[in-house]
Amino acid sequence: MIKLIAGKKGTGKTKLLIDAIHNAEQASKGNVVAVQVGSSLNIDIYHKVRLVNIEDYKVTNYDEMAGFIAGILASDYDCTDIFVDGILKICGRDLEKVGAMFDKIAAVSGENTRVTFTISAEVADLTENIKKYLK
Repeated sequence: MIKLIAGKKGTGKTKLLIDAIHNAEQASKGNVVAVQVGSSLNIDIYHKVRLVNIEDYKVTNYDEMAGFIAGILASDYDCTDIFVDGILKICGRDLEKVGAMFDKIAAVSGENTRVTFTISAEVADLTENIKKYLK
């Protein structure tokens, strides 16, 4: 299941993401993973959450990101939540590819794992293939 937090820069997406990570960590009976660029979330996230600096894995495009998330899911059957902060910063601003990646991840994540992304873009600028993941 994919969830999307969208809005232009400075609208509080990361704060919403941190709150969602805290809620997932408290409610999860499995593992919670947070993917970020750099280490900006490190001081805000509880130690029980697995923090991943995506720069360490050289992920730079949407196909690589879909494979990376599929790899997390394949290696950790107890993963209940994955959070990705700043997908456009990680992979680029090609909104058509964002929607295609979301479809791939939705197909492998099923109903047991929630994958939440933040995207720095106005909702009106998103494609229909992306908007369907807004909750």
